[in-house]
Amino acid sequence: MSADGYSNIKTEFEIRRVAGRIGAELSGVQLSADLSDDTITAIGAALHTHKVVFFRDQTHLDDAAQEAFAARLGKPIAHPTVPVSEGSDYLLELDSRRGGRANNWHTDITFLPAYPQASVLRAVALPDYGGDTVWANTAEAYRRLPDPLRALADTLWAIHTNAYDYAAAKPGATQAQIERHRNVFASTVYETEHPVVRIHPVTGERTLVLGQFVKGLVGFSTSDSRRLFDILQEHVTRLENTVRWSWRVGDVAIWDNRATQHYAIDDYGDQHRVMRRVTLDGDIPTSIDGRSSRAIRPAAAPGAIAAE
Repeated sequence: MSADGYSNIKTEFEIRRVAGRIGAELSGVQLSADLSDDTITAIGAALHTHKVVFFRDQTHLDDAAQEAFAARLGKPIAHPTVPVSEGSDYLLELDSRRGGRANNWHTDITFLPAYPQASVLRAVALPDYGGDTVWANTAEAYRRLPDPLRALADTLWAIHTNAYDYAAAKPGATQAQIERHRNVFASTVYETEHPVVRIHPVTGERTLVLGQFVKGLVGFSTSDSRRLFDILQEHVTRLENTVRWSWRVGDVAIWDNRATQHYAIDDYGDQHRVMRRVTLDGDIPTSIDGRSSRAIRPAAAPGAIAAE
């Protein structure tokens, strides 16, 4: 179904676009597990149309209520390496004082074959300034590629892994942060081969599968892979293709992880920032020629999902 196919769904809330190519704020709805099926369907429709949707001031939500609401949108799953929050089944806490600064462009977690379809993120504690998050539309980026580059992208496959060079990706990282990445986040090493262009299972759009977890492009040298990756990645993250959200405590963002990348801006120094997220089970991508992504390492891990 195309995004246009949702135009006749009745909504009980107001939709206000936030940026030109991605993002909408949904107002007039209080998120909970008790929302009607029609409202849940309408939220899903808005998500697939706008790629990321925002809800202001959902301060009534606690961890359990966030999990219960997320379960109405899909099947919650736990992170495969990072422990969930205490007392929770699926909820992951991103605490700036415990390594929770995801300031690289990425799609959650593409080093697994069936990476997440979506995430529900709630602002718990925020700095006095800074700490915004930016999302980019990978479907729109694909559509706007020059024809010859789009034709090349259609043929490319990439290896994604969680065993990337954390110190190189984050030059300011402390030794403790580097060790935490190695001993926790990459405690089990995953590698997956994905098409650079996948078919979105709901909208039918073609989206680019890139981001920080790309190790290299299949059939290319390291240097050629990096050049091609940089060219394509720059099309994804052009400012015109992004939306930036300034958080308030209680805000909730839901993004379509199959059609976006995101970046948590680390511009708030030693101030404290805490976000809590529930991630929803995904599907194994299919390329435009019908081939499916495949696990490389471990060889049989198609059902495990994660997000950082």
